[in-house]
Amino acid sequence: MKMTTDKLVSIAVLTAKPGMGERLRDALLTLIGPTRQEPGNLDYVLFELKDEPGTFYMREAFVSQAALDAHCASDYFQAFARQADELLAEPLRLIFMAEVSPPLAMGQG
Repeated sequence: MKMTTDKLVSIAVLTAKPGMGERLRDALLTLIGPTRQEPGNLDYVLFELKDEPGTFYMREAFVSQAALDAHCASDYFQAFARQADELLAEPLRLIFMAEVSPPLAMGQG
């Protein structure tokens, strides 16, 4: 099995301004469906911290930098970006990661 070295895996950390947690959650949820339909998307899952409501982690994976760039240029992501100053307490943080565990074998998981 060929390992994809171009694959980008990241966690986006988004913290809502006080009183904006529900609006941020709703705005992030609108990104899920269209992003998962992108040809270069491998994973796009939203989490909210249990002990810090209003702090969200978006687990993301794209086949390449070009696929991530296309995602960021999409109309729906740009619509979200236009709301960011109003919704976010601090700039979005994107943490890139390298997978170090071996992939699951077929039938596992």
